[in-house]
Amino acid sequence: MVTFSNDADILRYEPILFGELHLPGQVLTAGTGGSLTGTTFTAENADFISAQVAAGGVIHLQSADGTLDGAYEIVSVDSATQLTISIVRTDNDSEPIAPPAAENIAYRISTFRPQANEAAFQLTEYFGIRPGNPASSIDTQGILDIEVLRRASVFAVISNVYAMLASKANEENFWKKNLHYQKLFEKARQRVHLSIDSSADGISDVTRSGASVRLVRD
Repeated sequence: MVTFSNDADILRYEPILFGELHLPGQVLTAGTGGSLTGTTFTAENADFISAQVAAGGVIHLQSADGTLDGAYEIVSVDSATQLTISIVRTDNDSEPIAPPAAENIAYRISTFRPQANEAAFQLTEYFGIRPGNPASSIDTQGILDIEVLRRASVFAVISNVYAMLASKANEENFWKKNLHYQKLFEKARQRVHLSIDSSADGISDVTRSGASVRLVRD
């Protein structure tokens, strides 16, 4: 299933969702005894590959001495026991930024991939393409610039997560967050303008606008 956003995108808006508000049922892996030097995080007893950890993910780190306590983006999975990580960057093309070095680190990698999958399905359904609309002759591979859907996906994921948290804790602030991000999602979706190559020749021949979803052939 294609997704239009990743966990690092969520981190840029709501780092708390990878800290005290992380979803226990969506933890890919966790452990202790990690070490961080520069941008290289090593955990000898980990198996990041088997845990399906990937670039664009988020790792929460907490050192025993308290000098390190926060969430960082995963830039690359270098081996089963080693990751390249970074303080959250403004974009994926920037050089990784090293967190403070530390030893004896407790780590946790949680994910919102299920929510990103759901957001992608909802967006493709809205724009009338597969997989959201199984009857369509167009799928996501025909979208020439998927980046235009990233912001809408991020807001949909965060809104969904806060709705889940609110339903469990009945916390008014969670409901407010849910509503806030739902409104941002709707605005972001309206601004989407998809250019689609339906004939696989690399040229846009179909456009779809989020403000008024309709099929337009150039």
